[in-house]
Amino acid sequence: MNKVKCLIIGSGPAGYTAAIYASRANLQPVLIEGPQLGGQLTTTTEVENFPGYPDGVEPFTMMDDMRRQAERFGTQFVSGIVTKVDFSVSPKKVWVEDTEEYEADAVIIATGASAKYLGIESERTYKGRGVSACATCDGFFYRKKTVAVVGGGDTACEEANYLAGLCEKVYMIVRKPYLRASEIMQQRVLNNPKIEVLFEHNTIQLTGEGKVQGADLVYRKGEPDEELRHIDINGFFLAIGHHPNTELFKDYLRRDAEGYILVEGDSPRTNIPGVFAAGDCADPHYRQAVVAAGSGAKAAIEADKYIKSL
Repeated sequence: MNKVKCLIIGSGPAGYTAAIYASRANLQPVLIEGPQLGGQLTTTTEVENFPGYPDGVEPFTMMDDMRRQAERFGTQFVSGIVTKVDFSVSPKKVWVEDTEEYEADAVIIATGASAKYLGIESERTYKGRGVSACATCDGFFYRKKTVAVVGGGDTACEEANYLAGLCEKVYMIVRKPYLRASEIMQQRVLNNPKIEVLFEHNTIQLTGEGKVQGADLVYRKGEPDEELRHIDINGFFLAIGHHPNTELFKDYLRRDAEGYILVEGDSPRTNIPGVFAAGDCADPHYRQAVVAAGSGAKAAIEADKYIKSL
């Protein structure tokens, strides 16, 4: 049995920032790093919008900087995956790989969210080389180029409009014969001369030498008038939603219909005293590293207050 004051689950910007603040508050935090060191941020190619890096930074470098800063103040890191929790007791119980048990006065959940993908093989091939799940993060790299956005909801429309402000042309690949987005978002897309909506199209594969240079599509798949089509693009943006990595906590924490952890107002407090949520696992809106880092700081400050009140 390992007894700790503060246990942090997740190693993205939220988790590492929480560790920096918690360790400086002398909470002697233990951080469980999980399956993807550095979190979802490491799936992008370069980070140009995080303060303090005027020339941009490689995501692994940035995450390593955060990790080393937390380590400097005394954070202990544990490699492994959390497989079970019990938040019905105090201290809270957390198991790593089903074998190593921790008791913690406070737990900070920073498990992030994973982008939904289409499931085609070439998505993996070009991940980080033209395939992105965040227009705000990566759109800048496609200035005056041609890109495609997959999806027909509000998020897809928002991303298409955002990219239209940077790119020469934006295709929207929509598998249905209509947009699912709200009326105002539909109108913004349909009235934008830089956006061409391809209704009833499905992506078969991405093509290119070393990076995305095109996409093979099928129009009206399975219908008598089915037709293959190729478009030349430089970037391929997925906007079909995210999965918050919160299934492990469903028996204890209140979540919304999509699985995002619900917190009290603008605080990181969950419905369980002593359990806090930070980063994308509790944020269906922004999904930005700087926002996640700020929420990690808030979570550590609240955890410190909670522990001192015991």
